[in-house]
Amino acid sequence: MELKVYKIDGSESSKVITLNERIFNVEPNDHAIWLDVKHYLANQRQGTHDTLEKSTISGSTRKLKRQKGTGGARAGSIKNPLFRGGATVFGPHPRDYSFKLNKKIKRLARFSALSYKAKDQKILVLEDLALENPKTKTMIELLKTFNLQGVKTLFLVNNENKNVYLSTRNIPKAKVLRARDVNTYDVLNANQLVIFENSFPEFEVMIND
Repeated sequence: MELKVYKIDGSESSKVITLNERIFNVEPNDHAIWLDVKHYLANQRQGTHDTLEKSTISGSTRKLKRQKGTGGARAGSIKNPLFRGGATVFGPHPRDYSFKLNKKIKRLARFSALSYKAKDQKILVLEDLALENPKTKTMIELLKTFNLQGVKTLFLVNNENKNVYLSTRNIPKAKVLRARDVNTYDVLNANQLVIFENSFPEFEVMIND
């Protein structure tokens, strides 16, 4: 598949990029995508939640009332889970939600997500953008030029394009990643991929990664 390369001002250049068939034209595997997205979201969880059980909650240990003759049920502790402010039964405790996922499955999932975007014609290729200093206004104008304001947009850059990241981080619904660090979740979560021309060699690294 070939894509035209656009200039920053929105006009077409004379250059054309040929997408690697092994990355952007694979048979999508939905199960691999599901596993990789689940893996990504699980790794985002801090797992620091904690609840107090009867042995850890603070409170008096004396009997609340005499146990018999009241006409009601016995109540032996103010920490009883049935009482307001009482303990939690089988509540969550700190744990690690991450799990191992085969590298080949992760690679297949990424390529499947990129292939979906290529198939849906949601990939835009731009000429290299050289920013001497971070400037949010430049990126806002870029989004306006391609009618991407308010659209979930994922910019894929090479390692040297730090100023593009700094210029984009305050723009809602816009995100910047290095091409070699692209993940299945962010690709599928974005409505539009914007790939800078000089970042395509970074994709080749993923083939043997």
